[in-house]
Amino acid sequence: MSIPKEPRQLMITLMYLVLMALLALNISAEIMNAFYGLEKSMQTSNALSIKSVDGTVEGIKPLLDKKPLLKEPLTNGISDIRSFVSEFTDKIDSYKAGLTAAALIKNEEFLSANLEETISKSTVDSAYFNGSYLSRYDDKGEITCSKDKDWTTWLMVKQGKGDELENFIDSTRNQMISIYEKTMRACQKEAKITDDEVAKKIANFENNLTLAIDTTWQTTSDKETWAEANFDHMPYAACMPILEKFKTDARAAEAMMVNDLAGLVGGRELKLNKFFPVMNAKRGYVIKGEKFEAEVAIGAFSNEFAKTSTITVNGQRISLNAEGKGTFTETANSLGKKTLNLVANVVNPLSNERMSGNSTFEYEVGVRSATVSPTKMNVFYIGVDNPVEVSVAGANSNKVNASCSGAGCNMSGGNGKYNVKVSSPGKATINVSAEGFSQKFEFRSKRIPTPAPSFNPNEVQAGGKMGNGSFKGRRGIFAVLENFDFEAKCNIQGFQLTRVPARQDAMRATNSGPTYSGRAATLIQAAKPGDTFYFDNIKARCPGDAAGRKLTPMVWTIE
Repeated sequence: MSIPKEPRQLMITLMYLVLMALLALNISAEIMNAFYGLEKSMQTSNALSIKSVDGTVEGIKPLLDKKPLLKEPLTNGISDIRSFVSEFTDKIDSYKAGLTAAALIKNEEFLSANLEETISKSTVDSAYFNGSYLSRYDDKGEITCSKDKDWTTWLMVKQGKGDELENFIDSTRNQMISIYEKTMRACQKEAKITDDEVAKKIANFENNLTLAIDTTWQTTSDKETWAEANFDHMPYAACMPILEKFKTDARAAEAMMVNDLAGLVGGRELKLNKFFPVMNAKRGYVIKGEKFEAEVAIGAFSNEFAKTSTITVNGQRISLNAEGKGTFTETANSLGKKTLNLVANVVNPLSNERMSGNSTFEYEVGVRSATVSPTKMNVFYIGVDNPVEVSVAGANSNKVNASCSGAGCNMSGGNGKYNVKVSSPGKATINVSAEGFSQKFEFRSKRIPTPAPSFNPNEVQAGGKMGNGSFKGRRGIFAVLENFDFEAKCNIQGFQLTRVPARQDAMRATNSGPTYSGRAATLIQAAKPGDTFYFDNIKARCPGDAAGRKLTPMVWTIE
C-alpha cells in the first residue's frame, strides 16, 4: 500500500489500518458500533471532498474563460474523471447494498440472484433506491446483523464478488491514470510545461494514487486470494468501512487530479482547515503484562508542520519525526478498559496560525483464558473417538498446544480440532498451553451406556406382541445404543431362549452369538399363536469392554 501525501487521505489510511488491526480481535458490540462510526466518518469526509472539488471547479471557471485553448481539454478531463469516480462509487454502493441485503434478507430468492439483479428483485425493491441500501437498524434503533459473517463470506468469496471487486479496482486505477495522462498531455502546450514536467506529474499522480489492491496479504496471510484475505469470515460491520475506504480513495484521486489540473490555470489549492490526532494501534486488546503499542500521527498532516506540531497522550508529549509520526507505549499492569486522551497542537509555519484538535482511544486489558469443548458430550467415552475443540483467547489456533493424561488418554489432531481416546474409567485431564499461558481441564471418562436388546438394529424393540410369521422371519437379536451420538457398535455374545407353549411345559435353549442356531433356531420355527418367548441372560460386548455386560430381558407373545 502506497503512503498518500494528501493530508486528508493520510488520515483515512491511518484509520483504515486501525480498522484492520481491530479485525484480529474478539470483536465486541462497542467495536461493531465503532466500525459504523468509522464508516460514517469516511462518508462525511467523502461528502466534504465532493464539495471542495465542486468549489475548485467553480473557482477556475473565470480563469478558463480567459484561456480558451485550455478550457476544452481541461474541462473535458475534469468531467471525465468526475463521471468515472461517480460511477465507481455507485458500483461500490451496490456491493454494500448486496452485503446488506444478504445479511438481512437471507432467502433463497435473493441467494439465487446476481448482485446486479438485486435492485430489481421484488424482495428488496423497497429497500434499495438511488444507491441507498437496507436499514441496518431494528425497531428499537439497535444495529442488526453486525457480526454476521456467513453471508459476507458467501457473497464476496464463494460467489466471486470479491474477485470481481479486485478486478474492478485494478481496472479503475488504470483508467484514472489514463484519463489524467491524456488530459495533462492535451493541456501541455498551452500550459507551457515540458515533457519532463509532464512525465513527473504523471508519475507523481500514479505514486500517490491510493486506490489500489494491497498485495501485502500474500506474505502476511495464509489466504489464497485477495477476496479471502479481506472478506472471508469478516463481520458485516467490518466490511462496510472496508468498502467505504475504496470510495474515499477514489474521491481522493479525484481531488488530487482536479487540483493538479486547476494548477495549470492558476486555480486555488485545497486549504487544510481541520486537524485530527490519529492513533494507529497494533491491537486494541492486550494481555496483562504485555505492552500496548500504537503509532500516533496528525490527520490531514503536511510535512511542513513537523517542527511546529505536537501530540500529547494523557499529557505525555510524543516526539514526532519528519513525517509527523511518533510512538506511544505503556505497560498494561491492570485489567479493564483504558482510555487515552490525544491532543494535537498545530502551528502553520507560513501564517503562524495556531490550531488544535483532540480525540480519545480506548483499549481493553484482559487475561488469557482457554476453552476445551467436547463436540458431542461433556464426558469422554471409552472405546470411541471423542472430538473436542480447543481455543485460547488472544492466541492463534496454530500456536496453541494441547495434550491429555489420565484414564489411558490419547489425543491427536491440531489447529483447534482434536480427537481424544480413553481406555479406562476415571479422570482425564486436557492440558492447554500457549505463549505465556497454561491451563488444565478435567473430564470424566466412562464406559459406553449399556445397550438394549432388540429385533431391529436401528431402534429398541424390547418386547410385546408380534405376529407368528413376522416372529419366525427374525434371524436373531441386536444390541442397540439408544440416543448415543457416537459411532459405536455393541455385539451380542449370546443369550438363553425359553419357549412356553400354551398349556405345555417350557422348552429352553442356549444360543451363542446374535443369530439363532441349533436348538434355539428350532424353538423359534416351532412358534405358534399363544406361545410366549423369553430372551434372558443376554450378554453384549461394547467398544472398550474387557468382558461382556448383561442386558435387560425381552418377552414376546405370539399372535
